[in-house]
Amino acid sequence: MMQSVAALAKRAGFVTGAMMLAAAVLLPVSAHAQAQNGLSNLFGGVFSGSNPAPSQPAPGPGGALPWTGEDGASGHPLMTAAAIREAAANFNNCVAGMWPDAARRNITQENFQRFTAGLTPDLRIMDLMDSQPEFTKSIWDYLDILVNDNRLAKGREVLAKYKAQFDATEKATGVDRYIIASIWGIESNYSTQMGDRSVLQSTATLACIGRRQAYFKDEFLSALEILNRGDLRPEQMRGSWAGAFGPTQFMPTAFKRFAVDGDGDGRRDVVDNPTDLIASTANNLKKDGWQAGQTWGYEVVVPQGFNYMLADRAKAMTMAQWEKLGLKRPANQPFPHPAEKAYLLAPAGAQGPGFLMLQNYRVIMKYNPAEAYALAIGHFADRLRGGQPFVQPWPRQERELSRTERLELQQLLAQRGFYKGTPDGQFGGQTREALRNFQASIGVPADGFASSDVLDRLRGR
Repeated sequence: MMQSVAALAKRAGFVTGAMMLAAAVLLPVSAHAQAQNGLSNLFGGVFSGSNPAPSQPAPGPGGALPWTGEDGASGHPLMTAAAIREAAANFNNCVAGMWPDAARRNITQENFQRFTAGLTPDLRIMDLMDSQPEFTKSIWDYLDILVNDNRLAKGREVLAKYKAQFDATEKATGVDRYIIASIWGIESNYSTQMGDRSVLQSTATLACIGRRQAYFKDEFLSALEILNRGDLRPEQMRGSWAGAFGPTQFMPTAFKRFAVDGDGDGRRDVVDNPTDLIASTANNLKKDGWQAGQTWGYEVVVPQGFNYMLADRAKAMTMAQWEKLGLKRPANQPFPHPAEKAYLLAPAGAQGPGFLMLQNYRVIMKYNPAEAYALAIGHFADRLRGGQPFVQPWPRQERELSRTERLELQQLLAQRGFYKGTPDGQFGGQTREALRNFQASIGVPADGFASSDVLDRLRGR
């Protein structure tokens, strides 16, 4: 992540792959993420649904899929096949033209030439950048995949093996060790699924071709800075197609901001040095506002007839105020700090569990701005420390809407005057608000959950 996308696309401005779960409904997606990271490496096609995948071009040399040669699904003028071919033909000139910027960053000419020699564009990235999967998975399926017994067992092994490093980092930063271990486990399955694309090739490709060139130029030059300084070697910088690398998936610019030399050896090695990895991940969370000694949130039982218009990140209240509205923890456990402020998240609407989210949940959201991801991180951390599974059931009878259905839902909301945006099949805060207003207008719980029943009602059935 560290920004991983899963740091799903994190600081780039789009969300792809694993995070395009059913929770397209869940993502208030500020597209702020990186792009496919450890999550997409881990799951591959898991989130594409049960329908047959479209035919793929035959693998090229080394088993890599070639570019399809088609226009990107975004419709951006720089993502047309003709624009991609034209930019690819100019790739060498584009890379060479970044030398003055590299020099201003104190990268030596020798290193610039050494690290850019032989670079070629990876055009397959253009397909990945603009992929819009038709079918997605629900948040409960997503959590089932991420928070499982095998990964929990491995996480406990990692916590025991690196206890000294976690002790030191927790003491120095106040960041919960279980959250760090959770990010490590979910981003890369404890260093076993980190991605195998060259960070230099990926970021150079994206800096010269496609619709995010300015953003990725900074990532490419930052990658060169890392190599020029000697923190990492080129062979260590392998990861996702968007340039996220290492067990907790740093983007190059995030590495510059947050990576630290945890053991004092003069290098910030977040790939192969567990001390640096743990310290750097904690430093990221601390600088993003982590509050020591506080949890991320609580599962809560939401009473019948609750006004789900209050389930909004902008409507934080104290725990005591939420209790007055009838929200309780399972088994009536008390809230340890009644004056703490939290907001209500109801990712499956009135049919599923509710969650009161504290400041540290917002910090996890800065790491990767997807609600489902942040919920998985918090829950996995709780399970690592010995906590129990969520108590309330998910509405597993519900099916997720396809992208075509999501697009139709937005179009129908727009026709009725509830949705003011441009229908794109991706659900964020604006779609959720429109959905709530429509639900309120027909007298059903205004929970913003995009079920097939809501779509049928919009169709007039």
